[in-house]
Amino acid sequence: MSGHSKWHNIQKTKGAADAKKAKIFTKYAREMAIAIKDGGGADPASNSKLSAVISRAKSENVPNDNINRILQKYQSGAAAESYEHVTYEGYGPCGIAVIVETLTDNRNRTVADVRHYFDKYGGNMGTSGCVSWQFSQKGVIVIDGEDLDEDAVMMEALDAGAEDFSAEEGIFEVYTDPDSFDEVREKLKEMGYEFMGAQVQMVPQNYITISGEDNLKNMQKMLEVMEANDDIQNVWHNWEETEN
Repeated sequence: MSGHSKWHNIQKTKGAADAKKAKIFTKYAREMAIAIKDGGGADPASNSKLSAVISRAKSENVPNDNINRILQKYQSGAAAESYEHVTYEGYGPCGIAVIVETLTDNRNRTVADVRHYFDKYGGNMGTSGCVSWQFSQKGVIVIDGEDLDEDAVMMEALDAGAEDFSAEEGIFEVYTDPDSFDEVREKLKEMGYEFMGAQVQMVPQNYITISGEDNLKNMQKMLEVMEANDDIQNVWHNWEETEN
């Protein structure tokens, strides 16, 4: 499964993994609002949904101050905003499969934005299910492999319940079943591992390369504008980037 993750697939497009910290903060602020509204309050000790969201936020290096600020807001009596998860699917240039996961308080605004991005950059938005069959849902935990023993990390990950493990270019990737993701992440955290990223992803089963300079530029720009939109939480695709 080497290389089959969002990390390897878009890190060159986005630059550094933490280049969009503000977007990550917005994402988890909304996720926390949903968990507070649906899970029974702003106390993570009694709201398991909220506790799980906070754990994921910390794994993506959201500062405790940011998390506490959100908790204090709702613990002081503020009503949690209403957001809903909506997923869109379509094709980018050269038939690249694209899944866009959103968290929105205005479905009409969001669908209009997503359709515009597809149309403007040489793609088209399709119907639900048109490309998702080309992906598998997996928990993916990314660890910086520098100064770590690959075999030792692999054995500990498998003992923690991981399904698969890969190492590429100094980066270790631990794959889990989505249902066991939180448990595996917490076990590895207790072992002292720090994560470069940890989330449930849509992992492509196969990849497609793009030919033509215009197509390459359009694909890059489409991803950039999608990931800059606050309503869009994740963009998954099966573009295999190659070195120029």
